[in-house]
Amino acid sequence: MKRFLNLLLLLAMPIFTFASDVEMADLLHENGKIYVVVAVIAIIFVGIVVYLVTIDRRLTKIEKEEK
Repeated sequence: MKRFLNLLLLLAMPIFTFASDVEMADLLHENGKIYVVVAVIAIIFVGIVVYLVTIDRRLTKIEKEEK
């Protein structure tokens, strides 16, 4: 039953996405502010990646010292 509900939800996803209103995206694109939004999202993503890489390096260093 759980698989059936998951499948039904996955099949219904396109309906939810087509029903959404994109006025804000159009407005941001017209004003040229969409590039600011994309830049902020990219900066946040790069920051998260850099943070994860530094944590991985620290963890690898600690694991090597432990051996």
